[in-house]
Amino acid sequence: MTAKLIKFQKYQGAGNDFIMLDNRANEYSNLETAEIAFLCDRHFGIGADGLIMLDSSTDSHFHMRYFNSDGKESTMCGNGGRCIVLFAYHLGLFEKKTWFTAVDGQHEAEIISNNIIRLKMSDCQFPAKITDNIFAIDTGSPHLVIFTSKIEDIDVRSEGKKWRYNEKISINGMNVNFCEIENDEIRIRTYERGVEDETLACGTGCVAAAITAVYGKKFQAKHPIKLRALGGVLCVDFVQDENVHSIFLTGEAKKVFNGIAEII
Repeated sequence: MTAKLIKFQKYQGAGNDFIMLDNRANEYSNLETAEIAFLCDRHFGIGADGLIMLDSSTDSHFHMRYFNSDGKESTMCGNGGRCIVLFAYHLGLFEKKTWFTAVDGQHEAEIISNNIIRLKMSDCQFPAKITDNIFAIDTGSPHLVIFTSKIEDIDVRSEGKKWRYNEKISINGMNVNFCEIENDEIRIRTYERGVEDETLACGTGCVAAAITAVYGKKFQAKHPIKLRALGGVLCVDFVQDENVHSIFLTGEAKKVFNGIAEII
């Protein structure tokens, strides 16, 4: 059996980590679900929250394809979007500003300074209120936002799993964000579907929490809204009128290392 050699780079944004593959030559297009899951496995593979392929595009600098750590292609990933922008910059695909396509359409982004990436997210509708403290919203990926207290005491893996598989809310499952308002910022912890565990941060989750906090009148913070995840701080800007638009997710992204993996 011929082994597959995978040339990869590892990036992280607020602790949300990704395997990045330059797939402009379609070298990795035939990777199977089990192989991607193997690469993302933290015990037997490289280890990551997800894998991202940078594909060629005829109408933008590149196209982003995102796979969860279970190996399945998924919806938009905000931190992954910021990381692929830095990856593309390191590949020499643009100088400061870029535009690219993903599963949810076209995105704009720019490198502010010192690896701070500002990414424009897709427009979205207002959150759906489930209870006074629980809201559902799709910010490129479907999210449940739960406002609570003593967030540090929550068993996110256990409680998140209960909500993630609640078919009364969503047949396909949702990411679950536990949020606590603290002064002028939002503390957030996220259970991600596809990873099926708590991650150190979630970009689309932070966007969901910021929009929901303002919409649900949980607090009146000045923009940009600061969100403190386990892996770092992210900031969210947006405008709301008929819908929610001009949404920007800003934070640091970093290259961690590069290497070659062998799939036998």
